This record gives sequence, C-alpha cells and structure tokens, in this order.
Amino acid sequence: MVDNDPLKPRTTRRAPDSSKDAGVLVIGLGRFGSAIADTLERLGRDVLGVERQPELIAQWAGRIPLVEADATNPEALEQLGARDFPTAVVGVGSYLEASVLITGNLVDIGVPQIWAKAISAEHARILQRIGAHHVVLPEADAGARVAHLVSGRMLDYIEVEDGFTIVKMRPPQETQGFTIAQSKIRERYGVTVIGVKSPGIDFVYATPETRISANDLLIVSGNADLLERFAARP
Repeated sequence: MVDNDPLKPRTTRRAPDSSKDAGVLVIGLGRFGSAIADTLERLGRDVLGVERQPELIAQWAGRIPLVEADATNPEALEQLGARDFPTAVVGVGSYLEASVLITGNLVDIGVPQIWAKAISAEHARILQRIGAHHVVLPEADAGARVAHLVSGRMLDYIEVEDGFTIVKMRPPQETQGFTIAQSKIRERYGVTVIGVKSPGIDFVYATPETRISANDLLIVSGNADLLERFAARP
C-alpha cells in the first residue's frame, strides 16, 4: 500500500500550540535551519521543525519537536497548521525550486513573517519578489564579516543598516592611557566609543571620563568606512 500522507509526525515531544502566540516554524534542518531551530529551543521558544529527509529526521528526533513533511506540498503545510505560526524560516537553500515553492506556499497562506535563506543574489531577489519578508545570505554575510575581522584590529563586526556598524576592537596605541575626552576619538575619527570591557571587570558604558588601557576591549559604533580607518590605527 502506498503511503500518500504528506505529513508524518516524528517526535515524542509536544509540538507548539497552533495559536497566534505559537512559535517559529523552521523548514529544512540542514546546517542553517537546524542551528536556528536548536538555538530557539534552547532559548525556550516554541519551535517546530519540518524536514523531508529521513536521515535528518533521525538526527533531530527527540531533540526538537519536528514532523517529516514535504513543505513544497501546500496540503502538508495546511495539515501541520503553518498558517497559525507568526514566523516561519525557510532553511532550504541549495535546492532553488524547493526554496521558491516553499516560500511561495507560506506567502499564499499568509504567514506574517517569513525568513528565507538564499545562496546567491539572484536567489535572494526571487525570494523577495515572491514575498519573503527577510532574506538571509549566510555565506556572503559571513564572508563579508570575516573580511573585516582579518583586515585589522577588529574582534567582532555587526553591520546594522545603511553602513552603520558596531565593532569590538582593541584600542589603538594613541588612545591607551587617556580618557575618551582626552583622545578626542569622536572629533578625530567620527566614531563613538559605546563601552569598554576591562579584564576581570564588568562591561561599562563609556563616558568622556572613561580611561582606556592597552588590555581593554572597545565597543565602537559609526560608519563602516570610518571604523575601518580607526581600527587600522597602530
């Protein structure tokens, strides 16, 4: 007998309630999707994973609530109550057709927030055009971030929007031993020191009187190009 059921539960744990307060639907449990689902679960968020590959189902069974289903099939999404989730993540990226079909299905049923993984700029444009609210290019984003980190003194790099960026970095020599006011960092470099983390001491928000030492870590914000110049100082 052929099994035509598009939805096969594969969990011994309770799936999220189908209400507007329900959690996040994560479709595709590859490296990207599984990292999101696992982190959400550890943070105490309701999450339901959806995967069609038996080996991934076996890997994640018992660790997160999940079902085995083909999300390219609109009937499967209806059966698992996808329209009741306020947020869905499409972690399928390598298979362009599946990614587009799944995202389109979620758009059709009116999921309020759809996050989708893309593997190229062209893929991202397609997902945006069919209605994905947020498109992520993890490899491109990670590559750009690492490029900034390896180019200078930066230890972490987060681009917020329109060039505004926050970085963690070691202090340039010319600022060491001086207060922020004495260093005139804002006037000279156009960036703002948000906070300072000294070894063995809790993070503190920076004031003009905050003194910077050689072993400190600085949290600095500003335009990406200006931050690059500041971080490049010896």
